[in-house]
Amino acid sequence: MNAQVTTSNGFTHLNDHQQNLSAISALTASGNTENLKKVLNSGLDSGLAINEIKEALVQLYAYCGFPRSLNALGVFKTVVEERAGKGIKDKEGKKIIVENTTLDKYEQGRKVLEELTKTPQQKPAPGFGEFAPRADAFLKEHLFADIFNSDVLNFRQREFVTISALAAMPGVEPQLKAHIGMGRNTGITDGQLKELVLIIDQYISRQQGNVLRNAIGEKETPLIANDMMVRISEIEIVPEFLDQYKSILVEESAASVKIEHGVVAIFPMFQKENPNQVRILEIYADRKAYESHLQTPHFKEYKDSTLPMVKSLKLVDMNVLDTKTMVEIFSKFNSKKRGSQ
Repeated sequence: MNAQVTTSNGFTHLNDHQQNLSAISALTASGNTENLKKVLNSGLDSGLAINEIKEALVQLYAYCGFPRSLNALGVFKTVVEERAGKGIKDKEGKKIIVENTTLDKYEQGRKVLEELTKTPQQKPAPGFGEFAPRADAFLKEHLFADIFNSDVLNFRQREFVTISALAAMPGVEPQLKAHIGMGRNTGITDGQLKELVLIIDQYISRQQGNVLRNAIGEKETPLIANDMMVRISEIEIVPEFLDQYKSILVEESAASVKIEHGVVAIFPMFQKENPNQVRILEIYADRKAYESHLQTPHFKEYKDSTLPMVKSLKLVDMNVLDTKTMVEIFSKFNSKKRGSQ
């Protein structure tokens, strides 16, 4: 985890282990199990040990909750079993052993936190610890004593996992900034943090990437790239194929948005008075994302299976008049979605 090498992706501060561990942590926190499966395979291919990934996923329950941690562990279990079934022998790594040498786990956890923060830790913690002592006890006794007690991952690796997860989650900026400070104390460099931003951009969103940029004192990047693609597809469907076509289209558009991080939106619609007239609003982060979309199995399946159903097709490329408000539309929708959960 210490090695700083130039990888095939052009990274100079993060090696393959770190890149994959970051992506695994971020995708776990965001709940994106489809892409998580791919990155878990990539992590094992890069040489990450099974127990290293297990420890990261177990630790993340403390930051993104049991549901997403357990979902990720379930995906990882499937990945390990599938690889074993193909004859792939992944290294198990160091055994996960937790030996608490003290009966006072609160004190043990408090000392760990002091080492991470390089500052004295009061008992109870000011603010939330005084208001809710049980939360303070859980934080010290369980997270920083029980979980951090395992040396399968060192403190620097654990902070790398935590920062990656928090960077993927909206609304946790204070905790993100705190753990960036802890991460720096454990040896995470500014160069590594800058490259971590690129992983958040790629696997989560540019919006969350900018949250991390702000937290480390870097300038934000535009949320909309200069070569972002916006297109309206005007399609007329042969009437007898309409129901079949709509079913295939819904499946393809959902897969594209869910799996492809470069697909901002594929929004299919049809005219009320003339249902055979279908319109699809397509938004891609950039030209590269669009070209990648054309090569995906789900798009190729859609194109091949619906070809005889399409009577006419017209592709209308558009330019955006107000990029700022466009971004706010998606932010507003996401905030409403989170508020309803």
